[in-house]
Amino acid sequence: MTVRRLAVLSAHTSPLAQPGDGDAGGMNVYVMELSRRLAARGVEVEVFTRATSRRQEPQVEAEPGITVHHVAAGPFEGLRKEDLPAQLCSFVRDVLRVEAERGPRYFDLVHSHYWLSGQVGTVVRERWGVPLVHSMHTMAKVKNAQLADGDAPEPIGRVRGEEEIVRLADRLIANTDDERGQLIGLYDADPARVDVVHPGVDLGRFRAGRQAEARAALGIDPDAALILFAGRIQPLKAPDLVIAAAARLLAADPSLRSRLQVAIVGGASGSGLERPQALAELTARLGLDDVVRFVPAVSQDVLADWYAAATVVCVPSHNESFGLVAIEAQACGTPVVAARVGGLPTAVSDGVSGVLVDRHDAADYADALRPLLVDASLRDAMSAKAVVHAADFGWEATADRTLASYTAAIEGAARVRP
Repeated sequence: MTVRRLAVLSAHTSPLAQPGDGDAGGMNVYVMELSRRLAARGVEVEVFTRATSRRQEPQVEAEPGITVHHVAAGPFEGLRKEDLPAQLCSFVRDVLRVEAERGPRYFDLVHSHYWLSGQVGTVVRERWGVPLVHSMHTMAKVKNAQLADGDAPEPIGRVRGEEEIVRLADRLIANTDDERGQLIGLYDADPARVDVVHPGVDLGRFRAGRQAEARAALGIDPDAALILFAGRIQPLKAPDLVIAAAARLLAADPSLRSRLQVAIVGGASGSGLERPQALAELTARLGLDDVVRFVPAVSQDVLADWYAAATVVCVPSHNESFGLVAIEAQACGTPVVAARVGGLPTAVSDGVSGVLVDRHDAADYADALRPLLVDASLRDAMSAKAVVHAADFGWEATADRTLASYTAAIEGAARVRP
């Protein structure tokens, strides 16, 4: 049983949005890259996302085989992700209208991303009579157990919503074995209905051997020791730890100051919007204005240059369902220092392609970063192994495994429905 027409629900963020800014991040990349691979296999993909501007066309052919529907649900601008549950009824209405115009069972399957879309998906599944596959990306119970300072806990409404999705979805896709275990242990998911499918990396865009070229393009000194943080600026992602670790590196070795550079690439998001100047204030307080550079969110091609230019990429998040930044950096031949949380132990091979840090402590991150900044032979060895490690995470494999999950969902639904 194959999927010919697929409805993808990405209610709170569009795959066409700029990753690294606002609510756009790894999930945007995931939805778009997976859709590309599925379309290349002959699947007609239609993505439903909430419109955020009057200027957006209601329907856009993003690429051959991929249509994006901008659904009007609530005010176009000014809504936070936390405000969106109240707009889901409008979103559901317009999604259901598409099939009403085309006839029953037009879509073979629905794939929802994140809990807001999953809530929509449970309704659509029943009305359309087609299987629902859901990807959590993040989970409230996991986030609440690993809160960063300054972050508010996820509300009970989200917890209950996720529990309902787990109960009703025909299939769940987890990014890693760790996430699968969380779905089973924390949400009582049926192990037989949870598939592990690793996210991928565009190995054509993110490639190694380009450091000199990338540094020239970005205006980075050829001899710089460059630490890169890339992602949304919010407490969950812990960019403050990178800056604090840089201060400790310089306190321990002042001679490093002539070479050390820290680039923070991304835009404010989530609770980071409440204090958009917090990182700049921390930088000034630590006396690092000459070291730290803030860069707004950039395109994927420019981000690839930043990865390639960096000496080391730091991913100190308090929680990551996978960590696409880590895989993309390694594909560019750049070692990664990351937190030992969520999917990062899968994304980073500890001691081989990077280093995992157990505590969210600036001193620990400084200790992990220092050898890669000063030991060229270690860095070169990890760089070569990082490329090999990332090569196992191509999007083609992700698409193949996702299609297998779709097939299992369709076959399972056929056994229990007339």
